[in-house]
Amino acid sequence: MTKTRCAWVNKDQIYIDYHDNEWGQPIYDDKTFFEFLVLESFQAGLSWYTILKKRENFRTAFANFNVEKVANFDENKIEELLQNEGIIRHRGKIAAAINNAKLFIEIQKEHESFSNFIWKYVQNTPVVNNWNSIKEVPATTEISNLIAKDLKKRGFKFFGSTTIYAFMQATGMVNDHTKDCFCS
Repeated sequence: MTKTRCAWVNKDQIYIDYHDNEWGQPIYDDKTFFEFLVLESFQAGLSWYTILKKRENFRTAFANFNVEKVANFDENKIEELLQNEGIIRHRGKIAAAINNAKLFIEIQKEHESFSNFIWKYVQNTPVVNNWNSIKEVPATTEISNLIAKDLKKRGFKFFGSTTIYAFMQATGMVNDHTKDCFCS
């Protein structure tokens, strides 16, 4: 029997697995938060499918998303990453990942973890929406606007409200599975 999934899921197994096992599932560990922070910022202007296909390459290129290691990447590492055909080779996004890693660590120090910081925006409880169709799912919300404004003030790059909302969906802060989806 075929499972009904959200309309955005294509037939590629990598997309199906992501939808079925990750998207909308609450996470609390900082390593996974940092991974999605990097991946979502690289996704800006591209499809998420493109990022998913390159995810393992990103893991290798970005030290398995070890935030301390990424925060210490230097110009030589940037040049190396710009030659890596397995990732998105965009100097600005690579520099942003390094910058954002440093700021991520500052937030960890300030709030004991990034998880503590980010979950406060939804009162530590996932926002569960009950959309009838994918057309109803917003690109931004008041909460994503607030987070984007806060992160921008702190110096984060490539993190506008639309990217933040996708980050919230990816990390389960928001559950936007449509009513007909078996994951809702």
